[in-house]
Amino acid sequence: MPKEFNTTGLCVPEKHYMVEISDRLLRIREMIDAGKYFTINRARQYGKTTTLSELRKYLASDYDVISLDFQGISSAGFETEQIFVQEFARMLLRKNRTGFNMPEDIRNRLDSIVNKTENKTLMGALFDTLSLWCRQSERRIVLLIDEVDSATNNQVFLDFLAQLRDGYISRDSDGTPSFQSVILAGVTDVKHLKSKIREDEQHKVNSPWNIAADFAIDMSLSISGIAGMLSEYEKDHHTGMNVELISKRIHEYTSGYPFLVCKICQMLDTSEILKDRLSGEDSTWTQRGIDEAVGLLVKEPSISLFESLMRKLINYPDLKKQLCSILMDGERIEALPYDQAQEQLRMYGFVTEKDGSLVISNRVFEILLYNQFLGEDSRNSSVRQAADMDRNIFIKDGRLDMPLILERFIRTYTDIFGPLTDKFPEDTGRKLFLLYLKPIINGTGNYYIEAQTRDQRRTDIVVDYLGQQYVIELKIWRGERYNAEGEQQISDYLDYFDLDCGYMLSFNFNKKKEIGVKTIRYGEKVLVEGVL
Repeated sequence: MPKEFNTTGLCVPEKHYMVEISDRLLRIREMIDAGKYFTINRARQYGKTTTLSELRKYLASDYDVISLDFQGISSAGFETEQIFVQEFARMLLRKNRTGFNMPEDIRNRLDSIVNKTENKTLMGALFDTLSLWCRQSERRIVLLIDEVDSATNNQVFLDFLAQLRDGYISRDSDGTPSFQSVILAGVTDVKHLKSKIREDEQHKVNSPWNIAADFAIDMSLSISGIAGMLSEYEKDHHTGMNVELISKRIHEYTSGYPFLVCKICQMLDTSEILKDRLSGEDSTWTQRGIDEAVGLLVKEPSISLFESLMRKLINYPDLKKQLCSILMDGERIEALPYDQAQEQLRMYGFVTEKDGSLVISNRVFEILLYNQFLGEDSRNSSVRQAADMDRNIFIKDGRLDMPLILERFIRTYTDIFGPLTDKFPEDTGRKLFLLYLKPIINGTGNYYIEAQTRDQRRTDIVVDYLGQQYVIELKIWRGERYNAEGEQQISDYLDYFDLDCGYMLSFNFNKKKEIGVKTIRYGEKVLVEGVL
């Protein structure tokens, strides 16, 4: 059976095209050899389960690895301590029945815990059994638990963590047998559970998992890793793709987010809609193919990852407020390690840190969020409607007529709102231009904001449309000197993209300004400048 790109559930090397993760496994192995207890907490569909599966096989020659998934315990299984202990023991016995080696007396003890009904079986009895197992085992034991998020909202799980913590401390203080290493995987970092549980009597202030080592291993997929996966695919399918170029382009959109990488590759491989859009092209594995795939991806209604992200914005308004500040207002938000809202933004995968500030973690998420926020802004629907009515005149021979877009935007703004005044908020300009641009390229192209140039004075928009790129600088007019600096900046930026022509749109409050669009030469570059 031929291999395929997998975006649901566990990835298996024999069945799926995968990025090589041996370096990651080696670094995790070093933590295990050192006896660390730690949490692998990453956003949804970030490769946690696949990593644990490969880690279990990687450790098998030297350790006994108990690999559990808390999704195997229903919510009722966490209602009381006794029920949880019995469910945990039942999961261990299930492992034994499927071939995992277990001492006979340990199996008998676990059977007794599962079947005990007369008296309550407490957490201590379970951990006494686990400690005895660690004492009897000829090999050191590693405990892996996936999907710990299933249990993070109840006291029983906190008590379970406290027992693991006590075993860790006793192991090092008096030599009590315990696990060599414990790894808990999920979206939520259980080190912070103290802020989620409140009792009637008091607020828990001591984390039951404060012995956990920091897990700083990068689980994103690198350009070279993606290239290795695509090289294997190319040997099987002979598409003629430029592996290095395609790998870099996919990484530019995804920043190595594993699900997004695999989903784009899967679409390039199998999407009939994409193949129809690219009819006449020799292959979907091109830069244009990737651009088209991303455009389809962000509008696909059944992506569970995107649904989860959008629900977070509904449930946590503070998160949405900060994301709007970054994207719509051009605000630079300082990364604060102890800020609860920022902690959640990082935990759910919305943002990462760059040069001390928060930035959206990848371009796909940025496009998704812009589409969402702009779609919610019904106050300026007249701008969007004007662009939608004229959208066909902006496409000539498969290319965007960007000078005409600038000219028509300036005219539309003036017709609807009148002359620009000094009361114009600085963030409004970029919002209105994006509202105008969106229906023109929607369904065919994508756009994103260059994070390095996003601030309240200047924003660079990069548009990908049918394999062509367009760079537009939006800025508030602050005099000729500042305008000259802007021309130099966009010229440098065009060099980065290997482009000869760039665009500028200035929001000018000078009453003597000359409204309109003009073309100038700046060195070897052509700059089309629009003034509103």
